[in-house]
Amino acid sequence: MNDRPHRDRRPVKSFRDLQVWQKSNDLVEDIYRLTRNYPDTERFGLISQMRRASVSVSSNIAEGHARHTTGEFIRSVGNAEGSLAELETQLILSKRLMFCEEARFKMLLGDMGRIRRMLFALRKSLLKRKRKEK
Repeated sequence: MNDRPHRDRRPVKSFRDLQVWQKSNDLVEDIYRLTRNYPDTERFGLISQMRRASVSVSSNIAEGHARHTTGEFIRSVGNAEGSLAELETQLILSKRLMFCEEARFKMLLGDMGRIRRMLFALRKSLLKRKRKEK
């Protein structure tokens, strides 16, 4: 996730311009690659849940941005944070079940931590904007 290029700070015209959306999409790719090696018995268990939760993070960011109201965007960021927490829990379970190697586990946890901080910063910015709207 760290070696992929991302845009600098530019005006946000689309959800695709948001770095947090870009980073969360990188995470989706990483989760899909990771779960390809999981046992077939997990097809409807962890594989499905982890893929859904990872996709939900970037999807909620996109949906919130598309709603065009600050309040709805804030709610969507909260949903993205919840999905990220679900994914972290599932990754921890994957490690405990020995589906994920230590190095990859640490890398993914680090990536999730960065996304979590970006979501927090986005939420903070949106709350500030909402206060100004009143």
